[in-house]
Amino acid sequence: MKQILLGFAIALALWVRPAAADDAAVREVIGAQIEAFKADDFARAFTYASPMIRDVFGTAENFGAMVRSGYPMVWRPETVRYLEARIIAGKLWQKVLISDAKGAQFLLDYRMIETDGTWLIDAVQLLPQPEVSA
Repeated sequence: MKQILLGFAIALALWVRPAAADDAAVREVIGAQIEAFKADDFARAFTYASPMIRDVFGTAENFGAMVRSGYPMVWRPETVRYLEARIIAGKLWQKVLISDAKGAQFLLDYRMIETDGTWLIDAVQLLPQPEVSA
């Protein structure tokens, strides 16, 4: 009976939590998009966006304009640090801590989808920073 329960627990954990290989692939996609932004290569950055995002913005130029104005820390990050990945409502979310050139820190959450075996960015949201108290 213990073996059955252990097997069930392992299967459930693997189903709920993505594998480490998925974590690496997700981080690679986010990093590649950020590198494309840094090079002002919005056409390449657009390829890492999900079909839904591509439909919303229509062109790489529209997408680039949105990122420059709405997410300047992603367009010109100084540092990028990957935090935890987790599953929320069946979707994979990757937290990323980004610092801009002025040293300001931003916590972002990337929702990822897998399409034809490739991870794509389906949404990005800016999260509130936890308040620090002394």
